Amino acid sequence: MASVGERLSSARARAFIGREEEVGRFDEALAGDPHAPFAFYLFGPGGIGKSALLRCLADRARAAGRPLLEVDGRFVGRDPADFERTAGPFLEVPGTVLFVDSFEHCQWLESWLWQRFLPRAADGALVVLAGRLAPQPQWTADPAWAGVLHVGELGPFSEEQARSLLAAAQLMPELRDRVLRFAGGNPLALSLAAAAGSTGWSREEIWSPSADVLRTLLAGLIGEVPTAAHRRALELVAQAHSTSEELLTAVLPEEDAHLLFDWLRDLPFMESTHRGLHPHDAARETLAADLRWRAPNAFVAMRQRLMEEYLRLLREAPEERVWTVTDELFYLFREVETLARLRTWSREDEVHDSPLRPDDLDVVLRMAEETEGPASADLVRYWAQRQPEAFSVYRLVSTGRTVAFTARLVLPAPADPQDLATDPVVAAAWEHTDATAPVSPGEHIGVSRFSVYPERYQVPSRVIDLSSSRAQAESARARGRAYGFAVYQDAEAWAARVKGTLGDTGARPRVGEHTYGVFAVDWRRVPVEDWLRLFISATEVPARPGPTGVSRTAFDQAVREALPYWRDPGAFATCALMRSRMVADSTDPAEELRALLRQAVDDLARDPRGVRARDALTAGYFSGAPTQEAAARRLGLPYGTYRRHLRQGLDQLCEALWQRELYGPHH
Repeated sequence: MASVGERLSSARARAFIGREEEVGRFDEALAGDPHAPFAFYLFGPGGIGKSALLRCLADRARAAGRPLLEVDGRFVGRDPADFERTAGPFLEVPGTVLFVDSFEHCQWLESWLWQRFLPRAADGALVVLAGRLAPQPQWTADPAWAGVLHVGELGPFSEEQARSLLAAAQLMPELRDRVLRFAGGNPLALSLAAAAGSTGWSREEIWSPSADVLRTLLAGLIGEVPTAAHRRALELVAQAHSTSEELLTAVLPEEDAHLLFDWLRDLPFMESTHRGLHPHDAARETLAADLRWRAPNAFVAMRQRLMEEYLRLLREAPEERVWTVTDELFYLFREVETLARLRTWSREDEVHDSPLRPDDLDVVLRMAEETEGPASADLVRYWAQRQPEAFSVYRLVSTGRTVAFTARLVLPAPADPQDLATDPVVAAAWEHTDATAPVSPGEHIGVSRFSVYPERYQVPSRVIDLSSSRAQAESARARGRAYGFAVYQDAEAWAARVKGTLGDTGARPRVGEHTYGVFAVDWRRVPVEDWLRLFISATEVPARPGPTGVSRTAFDQAVREALPYWRDPGAFATCALMRSRMVADSTDPAEELRALLRQAVDDLARDPRGVRARDALTAGYFSGAPTQEAAARRLGLPYGTYRRHLRQGLDQLCEALWQRELYGPHH
């Protein structure tokens, strides 16, 4: 009896339509024809059938007994070494077939693949790349690749192929002409129309641009959204890079995440990946546009909840997940102009970063001297000796050549006199803190001190993008970071670029022949969440300040950050909430604040509706439970239910403490 996998492959083979040339050439390669291609590069717009063709070719390779490697370009890391580890068998196991789908998401690997990776393939290996972009012309024009590379641009189905697809999908014959006039030869539109069946076809439809096609088809396909919870799940999946059941539970704690996840997974335009559900790109864009039009406030609110969840994950994630979570966070804002460069892969200029190695130092010093002069190179040497871990070195993905370096310093208070005497820029940063809001013992400042890319010196580039995203992630995770500073030589140009997100300190310290602008943000006054909103909108966020000048948002964030450290008096003593009015006159502010927090949580139970919130906060922060999941188990609650009570408790606690901050203990 055939296995489930074999039955699925057979079903896909029976349903597959067209692409005879690509399938034929691939079959020749599988059979070992010496004149057949070794590499297949397939490209075309979203929804044209690239993924379906890859699945067909993978089934044929599997049936031929070939070892398979399948890579999703959406989840490829920036370092070519990561790709090489994933695809290692392609270099070692004869006959392996490597499939890379969604190649446009890692297009920056292209030159490296052609030059350094593919030539090392094991005997008899084959590779198939599929993406939205055509290959770089130098590869199709290279005589060395001409005989071993097949490039295929996938176009719409012919009318005959389209009719075959609709017949295979068992769409009622009386609807087929109307669907064809509506969807043309677009395979995704045809498939969605067939999946929608008779729903939504009560009137004559005509062909219109693909976004309109998909909007109408998605409406017919989803139909009447069962409940408001299902609508919120759609709002989530339309914006999140990938959606796991865990993410649904965290962002929609009051809903049945398991039921919603199953419903989403059954939608025909949804793909399952190792990270969760991922809508087809064209379907996502259409779904997002439609939801944004229907309920713009709800759509923005969902984005806000996702942002808060990603920031929570960013603070708690193990080191190896930090950059994945950072990517998912900034993916939310991929269409915002001020963030677009952060997530736009350049095919000419893609780099990856790695820590400074001892054998990098000579190259780094040479770049510093050539770009900023010998005085700056001396400072690079000074900081490389004192904080080598602060340095990142950037190499071109295509060739591995070192092209840039940055340094993000972490400087604890009080300032080191030797640092002040040696580096005028660092001295200017500390002078700014002393003149505005001094940094307390136990706190520190972060300084993005160097950003040297000689070929694109201090103009917007992938190096600055990556370094900025690293700095933002570090700020979100850091304990006791009082200030963040950025340093640029072209102060006036960068003042315009960062207006509304970083403040110009006015300092212009000189190093050698050059002066530098120093820009700052006080993380104690502007939590990372608020700063991110500023970065997105480049507008000020008005907030009613408390007696100490702290906004309500900053105060709430300080409460939320203090609670996890309640059981650690040393760490608790450095939290931002210690600067609140509530303990301004105390002789032992840390102990008094700990007692105040505990009492405020207990007071929630004075109202019977607050008992569960009190219990969730007590189990989560005061009981010693090692994780939030463990706290839920202690209460005997499902994790989603526990999270709902915890969120409600946090909101009530922040409100009670804010009233105390504004009006005192007797309000």
